[in-house]
Amino acid sequence: MASFAWFIPRLIEGSGGHRTMLEHARALETRGHRCHLYLEGSHSDPGRGARQIEELFGYRFERVSYGWEAVEPADAAVATIWYSAAIVRNLPFECARLYFVQDWEACFNPMGDAFLMAENSYLYGLTPITIGRWLTHELGSRFGVPAYYFDFGANLDIYRPLPAIEREKVVCFIYQPDKPRRCSRIGIEALGIVKHRMPDTRIVLYGSSPKDKGNIWYEHEHLGLLSLDECSALYNRSAVGLCLSSSNPSRIPFEMMAAGLPVVELWRENTLYDFPEAAMALSHQTPECIAESILRLLDAPDQRSAMGQAGAAFMRARPLALETEQFCNAAESVLAGRKPELGAVSRMYAAAPQTSHHYVGKLPASIRQRLISPPNAYVNSLPPTLRRVLGWGARKVRRMLNYG
Repeated sequence: MASFAWFIPRLIEGSGGHRTMLEHARALETRGHRCHLYLEGSHSDPGRGARQIEELFGYRFERVSYGWEAVEPADAAVATIWYSAAIVRNLPFECARLYFVQDWEACFNPMGDAFLMAENSYLYGLTPITIGRWLTHELGSRFGVPAYYFDFGANLDIYRPLPAIEREKVVCFIYQPDKPRRCSRIGIEALGIVKHRMPDTRIVLYGSSPKDKGNIWYEHEHLGLLSLDECSALYNRSAVGLCLSSSNPSRIPFEMMAAGLPVVELWRENTLYDFPEAAMALSHQTPECIAESILRLLDAPDQRSAMGQAGAAFMRARPLALETEQFCNAAESVLAGRKPELGAVSRMYAAAPQTSHHYVGKLPASIRQRLISPPNAYVNSLPPTLRRVLGWGARKVRRMLNYG
C-alpha cells in the first residue's frame, strides 16, 4: 500500500471543506494506505493537531504534523488549497502529485494578483481530482487541464427522510456571511420578500454564529452551528431549502435532497453539471427571482412532495461510500501512472432559469430600495472624515494581506 502526504490549511470549526478532506484521507486509510496530514502553521505541542482534528471533526489520525517545510518522502502528495499546490510541485522527492480541488478558489479573491495566482495553481502539473463535475469541466475548458472527478454524496445514515417529523411552513437557509460565495445578502433579501408575501412562513437561518448575523429586517430564527443530526432534523421539518452557490456547489443541497427536501439554488454555469432537474429549482440570481421560486413551491404542496421524493431517490444512488470510492479509485489511478482524459462533461440540468414574478408582484418602495442599495451604503452615510479614515484602514489591511 502507498503513503500519502496531505497538505491541510488551518483548521476551521464547522468547515465542510476540512470535513471533506479528512473524510477522503480516512477513506484511503480504510483501503490500507497510510496518510500523513501536514497542517498549515506551527504549534509548540506536536500532538495538538491530531487532538484538534478529533475534537472538531471526530476523525482520528495517527500521523499529524504542523508545518509544510519538513515533509517525509511519500508515494503521493496531495495539495488541498491553491497555495499548497506550489508546495507539492516543489517537493524534492519523486511522487505522484495530486490536487484535491473542492472549489474554484480564485473566486474567493477580487480580480487581480490573488485571483490569477489561484488560477495559476492549476498549471503546475499536478493531477486534479475534483469534487463534482463542474470543476472538471472548468479545468478542461479554461486551461486544457484534464482531471478526475467524484460525485457529491451524502451520509445516508444521517441524511434521509424521517417520517416521524412533520413538515412545517419553514424555509431554511444556510447563512454564512463570512463566505462571500454563499451570497448571504441576496439570500436574506429574497427571504425578506418571501416573508413579506407569505408572513406565516418561518424563516430559519443556520450555519454561522448568531452574533455575526448583522441587521436582518424581518422576523426569523437563527439556530447557529448545528450538528449533522440537527441539520437532518431541520431539513425534515422544512418545506423548502435555500442554498446559494456562486462557485462550486455546496454539499448542502445534496444533503437536503437526501432528506427529501426540495431545494432552491442559483441557475448559473457552475450549478448546471451536478444538480438534477426533478429535485432542484434553479433560479435567476436576483432576490426577486429566488423569492419567486420559493413562493411558488410554498404554494404547491404536490410539487414539493414530488421534488422531495425525486431528490431522495437521486441521492440513494450517491451514498458517501460511493463518493469516497470514486476518489480512492482516482487517487490509485494516479499512483499507477494513469492520467485522466480531456473530454467534454455533460450538463445534468437543462431547464431554463426560473424568472417569473407572478408571486412576487410589485414590491413596496422600502423593499425595492433595499434590493438596490450597495453593500457600502451604511459607510456612505458616515461623516466624510470618518469615511476617509475607514478607507485608509481598509487599503492598509488589503496591502498587508497582499504583500505581507
